[in-house]
Amino acid sequence: MSKRSEIIDGNMADKSAYGLVYTEILGWIDLGHAQGTDIRNLWAQMLRGECQSGSTYNVTYKQSMVSPGRRLTVGKSITWRLKKGLPYYKKKSIALAMMLTVAQRFERLQGTVPFSWATDSGFSAEDLVSDLLGFYRVIACMNNVFGYLKPVSKKEALRRWDHYGKSGSWKNETFKPLLFPDPERFPNGKPYFGELPDFMKTVTPYNGLSSGDVDLIDPNRGFVHFLTRE
Repeated sequence: MSKRSEIIDGNMADKSAYGLVYTEILGWIDLGHAQGTDIRNLWAQMLRGECQSGSTYNVTYKQSMVSPGRRLTVGKSITWRLKKGLPYYKKKSIALAMMLTVAQRFERLQGTVPFSWATDSGFSAEDLVSDLLGFYRVIACMNNVFGYLKPVSKKEALRRWDHYGKSGSWKNETFKPLLFPDPERFPNGKPYFGELPDFMKTVTPYNGLSSGDVDLIDPNRGFVHFLTRE
């Protein structure tokens, strides 16, 4: 659940691991989601799997949230079994398909009771597009990606937040950017869907489950982990 207090200046986006920025190309971006840590973890599993004995290996992708009070972690995950030796382009395609699948399920989970009592984050305007940005930052090794996304100043971002309301009140169930016109220039403007930049369209989600390269070991798991306190 993004907060107004998390908004930072757009020129800090490439250097910051957390915070909320507004960009003219992708709209609101949650920098935590956009780090791509989930994709790095998945890719590391693939690299380890290729070094193991046997002709196949399992990889698990998951997304989770920590409850208010930090007493438990709740999330969604899937586990696929991959054939060793798949080409690089196919592994990227598999990673994208796993992320897209779990991200939508996880956002849907956040929108259900009792989680919706504590957060409005389910399908918040910035969530899915931030996940997708994180994927491409890792897969394409793009360190200075925000130079292409036209981030705005903190002042301009706050102006949008105060005019349109919090990002969580605007739902986006797609991976397309939801854009909010500058109310100073367009006082009667309304949010609308934009287009992804070309670099975020270069990988096609994997759909060859009948090929024998991939088996679904655990196609849809929900989990709850209780956190221990020192």
